Amino acid sequence: MNNLLAGTGIGTVFVDHNLRILRFTPTAAHITNLILSDVGRPVAHVVSNLVGYSNLVADVQAVLQTLVPKEVEVQASDGKSYTLRILPYRTLDNVIEGAVITFVENTDIRRTREALQMANKLLRLAVVVRDAHDAITVQELNGNITAWNPGAERLFGWSEAEALKMNVRERIPKALQEEALLKVHQLSLAQRLEPYQTQRLSKDGHTLAVSLTATALLNEAGQVYAIATTERACEAPPTKR
Repeated sequence: MNNLLAGTGIGTVFVDHNLRILRFTPTAAHITNLILSDVGRPVAHVVSNLVGYSNLVADVQAVLQTLVPKEVEVQASDGKSYTLRILPYRTLDNVIEGAVITFVENTDIRRTREALQMANKLLRLAVVVRDAHDAITVQELNGNITAWNPGAERLFGWSEAEALKMNVRERIPKALQEEALLKVHQLSLAQRLEPYQTQRLSKDGHTLAVSLTATALLNEAGQVYAIATTERACEAPPTKR
């Protein structure tokens, strides 16, 4: 049986009623850092290599008391994730000898699920941005515009195709460009900016008073890579530039 279990590649740990380790497969040793001298020791040792999961002892005890299997997702310290299952272990005489703990890797499944969840979030965000009444834009730190929603098109007049060829400086009155560059610098340092009133140019040649909220966008390394803005027209009448 030991050879059969070892050949499956599934991490398996057997424990007795006192929660002492009886035996384990090589895969389980790799996942949990078990060694031969751990046989006879408490199963709590298995938890040491699992991230954010400390209920193993209680879960094994519950399975032995109720004979109801337990399943939970866990993550090892190397970043791989597993479906951990705890089941009563019966002998050939149908006697409960203890419990068996198995680890089935599901890293790819988890990553696919997370990717789908992220895609759904992005889709919902895209719908919100598309349907928003306010002008929502994204610009790189050098000022090149990379996103332009219908609200921006309605407020400023440039189509998305036109705006994506523009730099944000083309939308800022010359007298305010130095101030705008200072704001970009502050955001690049991940400083939080309160909404403020300023002016922006429209395609038809007018200067519009707007209330602007700017947010720094961070990559996975925590570095600012772009700036998102939400702009709303103020009550002040537009002026010719």
